[in-house]
Formats: sequence, structure tokens, C-alpha cells
Amino acid sequence: MAAHLSSDDFFTRLGSLLEKTQQKGHGAVYLTQKRLTFDNDAASPEMVADDPLWDLHPPNPLPLIMRATDGKSQSRDRTKNTEKIKISTIVQPDDVETFYTRYADVCKAGMQSLKKRDRSKRKKDKKKKAPVAGSSGETKKA
Repeated sequence: MAAHLSSDDFFTRLGSLLEKTQQKGHGAVYLTQKRLTFDNDAASPEMVADDPLWDLHPPNPLPLIMRATDGKSQSRDRTKNTEKIKISTIVQPDDVETFYTRYADVCKAGMQSLKKRDRSKRKKDKKKKAPVAGSSGETKKA
């Protein structure tokens, strides 16, 4: 996998990825974030035995890894796609707030061309399928 990008490079590449998807008119961009954990060889068995959730309370705040991909793992002929775009960056705990501010701005800018879902077709289909009460073919006289 390619090396992690700096925050500025990540935002530049994310903006171009979102723009490319908008221009195509279809597609997806997957955004993921995870707490970056390191190999904990230093974790003693006593720590694990005393508190089974010891990793939820690390002694120091852990960085985040932010990833974005266009989600194209296979091409149309069901072969592995080598052109899949994958980008990632590491966000240090001190920079999280400023990172999320800029991250939100880039994501909002990339979502400007989204269209509201057309639900009128779904509503018409439900009306057609719904049985009408008292329409068993018989007529009642009052």
C-alpha cells in the first residue's frame, strides 16, 4: 500500500476524487476512520487479566487513520481492478479538531451536486399494490 499522505495532500486528492465522481454522474466514495493502534507487545498478561477492556483506556491518546477510496475493487469483467484509488492520512490527537473542520468543508463541497431522491415512483407502486377495502367484486345495496 502507498505511504500515508500529509493532511494537505489528502484534502487535495479527496477533493479531486469527489469532483471526478460528480462529473461521472454516478459512483461512490467511501470514507472511513479508525483509531490507529500499534502492535502492543508491551502489554503484559496482568494488564489483560485485570481489565479485559484495557485497550479502551490507553495511557496516551492514539492517532486516527482516515481513508478514502472510490470503491472499485472489481472491474466490469470481475477481475481485480488495479486502478482503484486509495488514499489515507494519519491525524495526530492534537490536530483532530482542525482536521475535522477542514474535512467537513471538503466533504460538503463534494456533495453539492447530490440530487434529492425521487420517491414519487415508490409511492405510486405502493398505492397500486395496496388492496382496496370492500372491493371483492360484490356490490351492496343500501
